[in-house]
Amino acid sequence: MSKLTITTFLTLDGVMQAPGGPKEDPSGSFVHGGWLVPYADADMGKFMAEVFAKANAFLLGRRTYEVFAAHWPRVTDKEHPVASALNRLPKHVATKTLQEATWNQTTRVRNVVSEVPKLKKKYARELQVHGSCGLAQALIQNDLVDQYNILVFPVVLGSGKREAGSGFSAPARSLRRSRW
Repeated sequence: MSKLTITTFLTLDGVMQAPGGPKEDPSGSFVHGGWLVPYADADMGKFMAEVFAKANAFLLGRRTYEVFAAHWPRVTDKEHPVASALNRLPKHVATKTLQEATWNQTTRVRNVVSEVPKLKKKYARELQVHGSCGLAQALIQNDLVDQYNILVFPVVLGSGKREAGSGFSAPARSLRRSRW
């Protein structure tokens, strides 16, 4: 049985929205897209390569899936640790609205709470979540996360989606048994 891991890039004030690019996720009038880019370095790249090397499959929220599906299939370097894993391995997109998921080996997950435990049984190593704020919140609130990889960057944005947003609460048992 796999473990479900969440890998998140956070600012000091807990914002996780659109770390990679200005147009990645402008919802809620978010204007700070791409905030992580000035802080990306070789050590971060090495860590992320290690994370992606452990994946058997990916579970992504709809918006993250759409951003990834628009970008990563165009990166064809088989030696690129992120692109090769994302393009080669199974992907599951948590969505109630997406009618078609055409990126290589993608299936839709309609009910996260009932389907994720079955997905965890399907794989031997890691079922990985990257980004996917709403999905991450649902997984945490339903005690489905086994490990968190949280990379915190020296930035304060003041606004944007947060993994632990307003009114968010997680079961205490979930946080006690998880490895940080």
